[in-house]
Amino acid sequence: MTRTLTVAALQSAYGMELTANIARTTDLVREAASLGAQVILPSELFQGPYFCVAQEERWFATAHPWREHPCVTAMADLAAELGVVIPVSIFEREGPHYFNSLVMLDADGGPLGVYRKSHIPDGPGYMEKYYFRPGDTGFRVWDTKAGRLGVGICWDQWYPECARAMALMGAEALLYPTAIGSEPHDSSLDTALPWRRAMQGHAVSNVIPVVGANRTGFEPWDGYPGGGQGFYGSSFIADHRGDLVAALGRDDEGVIAATFDLDFLATHRAAWGFFRDRRPDLYGALTAPRPV
Repeated sequence: MTRTLTVAALQSAYGMELTANIARTTDLVREAASLGAQVILPSELFQGPYFCVAQEERWFATAHPWREHPCVTAMADLAAELGVVIPVSIFEREGPHYFNSLVMLDADGGPLGVYRKSHIPDGPGYMEKYYFRPGDTGFRVWDTKAGRLGVGICWDQWYPECARAMALMGAEALLYPTAIGSEPHDSSLDTALPWRRAMQGHAVSNVIPVVGANRTGFEPWDGYPGGGQGFYGSSFIADHRGDLVAALGRDDEGVIAATFDLDFLATHRAAWGFFRDRRPDLYGALTAPRPV
């Protein structure tokens, strides 16, 4: 019997209230499940506003141990009820350490483990190094009831090494929860299309479907340049050719879904020979801090 995988991406604006954000995400997960989605991807840090626009110590109080995080416990019950896989992006606290993390919930609601964001940005509007340590889990790929899934978080999505590592680990689809939008230091800079193209390239180079789920809407911040941060949505699903098979606009809120034939993709991936013809003996420059 042919193995298929139906994936969905959620796109929404989020506010200050954790319970309201969980409720909004719950509604969208239910909508995605009604479309037949087996794997449903919310956006990055949907627990609240994207607080990394500025350095404010009050936000550390919103982190939780990953097993106890309110988003994880709520989505675990929902995953079990609906029989769907939900990768849950959270602000994690482990002792004195803080991470931008993702908990993979299987279709029975059970947690398969945690991934901690590897690449941590630091720039105007995205001051994540103030809040998060670099991830210490390495890249993760999980065998879920729907298929073998790899997940990177936001800034990870710009790195081809991240996508290739997960593909080499046997991922059958790559998922990227995201919070990205305006650049407060340069109002003319719009990265929406490059953001998509980078991940579409991962799809082509690894012959694998890619899902990007971004938030949308404007989040006001008193005293912040421009008065706040606007997120450009544009969530999408790309097939193994990098073609967009489903997409949302900048301001849309809702769900997109697409179905893939995993057996076809496995054969097609082998036929392309990208993994057969790799030359890791020549790739030392990729792991050297300062190659000559």
